[in-house]
Amino acid sequence: MNGRSATRSLIGALACMAIVGPHSQGNSLTPSPVIAKDSPVMQTAVSPDLDNRLTTLKALKIDSATITLVEHDVTQTVVTPDGQTHNSLPPRTVVKMVLNPAKGSNINVEICMPDAEKWNGRLLGLGNGGAAGHINSIGLCGPVSGGYAAATTDMGTAPSPESGVGNKEVWKDFGFRATHLMTTAAKEVVRAYYGKDIAFSYFVGGSTGGQQALQEAQRYPDDYDGIFANIPAHCRTPLHAYFLWNWQILAKCPFTKEQEKTVVDAGNEYMASRETPPVAGKFVSDPRCNGKDIDAVIALALRKDPTLTEAHAIALRKIFEGPTHAITHERIFDGLPIGASFDGATGNLYLFNWVFGANKPLADIDFGKDFDTYTAALGPYLNAENPDLSAFEKRGGKLIVAAGSADACVPAHVSIDYYERVIERFGSLDKVQSFFRFYIIPGMAHGGGPGINGEPDMLGAVRQWREKGIAPTEIHGNRYVDGKVVLTMPLYPYPAKTGWDAATSTFKQVDGPRGGVQRVSDRCLPPAAE
Repeated sequence: MNGRSATRSLIGALACMAIVGPHSQGNSLTPSPVIAKDSPVMQTAVSPDLDNRLTTLKALKIDSATITLVEHDVTQTVVTPDGQTHNSLPPRTVVKMVLNPAKGSNINVEICMPDAEKWNGRLLGLGNGGAAGHINSIGLCGPVSGGYAAATTDMGTAPSPESGVGNKEVWKDFGFRATHLMTTAAKEVVRAYYGKDIAFSYFVGGSTGGQQALQEAQRYPDDYDGIFANIPAHCRTPLHAYFLWNWQILAKCPFTKEQEKTVVDAGNEYMASRETPPVAGKFVSDPRCNGKDIDAVIALALRKDPTLTEAHAIALRKIFEGPTHAITHERIFDGLPIGASFDGATGNLYLFNWVFGANKPLADIDFGKDFDTYTAALGPYLNAENPDLSAFEKRGGKLIVAAGSADACVPAHVSIDYYERVIERFGSLDKVQSFFRFYIIPGMAHGGGPGINGEPDMLGAVRQWREKGIAPTEIHGNRYVDGKVVLTMPLYPYPAKTGWDAATSTFKQVDGPRGGVQRVSDRCLPPAAE
């Protein structure tokens, strides 16, 4: 497991899912895993106690739910369709169900529970990725090995993103409803199976799972005691407008891979003077910048690569500055972070099909009236941008959010913007940090990246904070290359950042700036709706 923390190995596959591939418009379905020929088969005889528990589950009635499977599985080895072998899977009880809260809504949920003597008393909700539409059953086994009862959902978008075309019920499910109903159903199942209350409930999700995480904190503050939202796609409709903006620009003025690398290298070189010595020129720890910085990076790139033309320079300026409203010129989203790869900054355009249908040419969608139509349709359901977390705070909830400084798919600036909105709502940074802490991970992209690619045990940090009152402060991130740690950096809650002590040649905490990003316009963030 390459030396990564236990929690990363257990839940990292789900917590760090990318939205989708950088140039795709949707997710392919993940086929069901197959049992290896030499694996133990399903258990055919169960103890009387286990039999009673399974019988209880089979008789359980849940609103709007049809339970489709209840079984105890002792299969130890599974080979997934991509050829990966998963060994030492724990004995587990699996419950599958379909939720139909409204006509046009079809939500798949899977719950996986360890045997009673192995349960740690906690429920763990796991986020999905991309356009969702499938469930990673194997991903549930890691948390079960750690003692958790775990649950996840396909978010109601099966069998493909096209299920959302013109279907407002799918919009609601994908935006918020599927995750909440998964949670309430899972709590009923877990209580019925173990015959006792859940001690604590936690949620972990990345990318789309981060959207799920923040929707839970904002809309349903009683669902979870603690939440970790990694690289969260919480500003959903403006984010996909950023994807379309970049896609339209790059369709008219493409860059070769060599030219893209030149631009990335120019960004790293230009920003090197602001970095600590061990990482200077390798990646950008803090991509916040201004127009002069953007112009300087573009000029440097053109000097380094004579194949870059003035047309490329114009395209780069638009990409780095980010989309604005074509009529009002209000800010829609900030631009591509300096030093970030172009990968992940385009594609993911299925949301526009949901509103305009599959036949409207993407090149024809404008950032004026079309954008307003799109925002009004999807924004109230998909965006998790409400800064009022007072109900979550009052019930003792704890929230950690992390974003990568080199993430082109969900740039960190949007999470900085949201965190600042929360600070304004509560009136002080200290008040917010009493229940909500935010980390910018240097050089982390949307999976991998040129810098830190191994986060510490963030679920453990949330648990310690919620259950023992020990708030996270300095944490440590690693960069792995070929399974070996080549860099370890201390990380600090925003606005603090990692600096350098020249006298001792070691990292240290320094005060960082507040804000420094383009604020998403209120026009782009309509109030949430049910």
